[in-house]
Amino acid sequence: MEALINQLKSLALTEALPFLLKAMGALVLWYVGRTVITGFRRVLNLGLQKRQLDATLIRYIESLFAGSLTILLLLAILGMMGVETTSFAALLAAAGIAIGTAWSGLLSNFAAGIFLLVLRPFRVGDEISAGGATGLVQEIGLFATTIDTGDNLRISVGNNRLFGDNIINFTHHPHRRVVVKVPLMHGVDVPTMMRALRERVAVVPGIQEQPAPSVDVVELTALGPVLGVGVSCKPTQAGATQAAISLAVAEFLMASGYAVPQQPAQQPIAKAS
Repeated sequence: MEALINQLKSLALTEALPFLLKAMGALVLWYVGRTVITGFRRVLNLGLQKRQLDATLIRYIESLFAGSLTILLLLAILGMMGVETTSFAALLAAAGIAIGTAWSGLLSNFAAGIFLLVLRPFRVGDEISAGGATGLVQEIGLFATTIDTGDNLRISVGNNRLFGDNIINFTHHPHRRVVVKVPLMHGVDVPTMMRALRERVAVVPGIQEQPAPSVDVVELTALGPVLGVGVSCKPTQAGATQAAISLAVAEFLMASGYAVPQQPAQQPIAKAS
């Protein structure tokens, strides 16, 4: 029994104690390394902001350096624990086609992110619709772009999918055109109605004077003409402006006693038995 206890003590001194010391050293190295990386990222951010670089480019450079330093930190921790980092090359080689396919997707997203930064179809803070997502761009990362939707959801879309899709940038231009359709009935004095609507929408808050509001006949139906009330506003106020224009048009039609034409009910078609 005493010999067994001595063997356990010897094993604890030769194996367990060095492992615990390495584990504690790895934890300390991870904490110190992450603190240094966070501090370096803040210093890098301040330095890039002083150079007045674009916010999109600043966040991309931060992600690139932080990711590279984190990989080096993990390799250092594995080396401290006694793990041969060269064995990972053999592991990757044994994985074969699956890892190659995964890396090809990552590299395509990485390359697409570089093209997004160079071509600049959108920037951080722009409202876009692409890759099945619509919202404000928060960050263009190494492999994915982060978008916040209007209902406060965060979506991460692969850069390759964004770059390969049609990108609609709602905030690229200094103003945005909003059109509200107004159906009329045959027999209505169209020129008078157009002039009255133009005067009414011109006083709606948020409307830009240039380009000036317009009221045009945009469609002819069996019930009558359809007017299109078009105004210009700031891109970030498009939704609120459209709601204000719709409300102003509805109030105007109600005050003038005008009734919007109703769609005729479809008569059932008799089928021969």
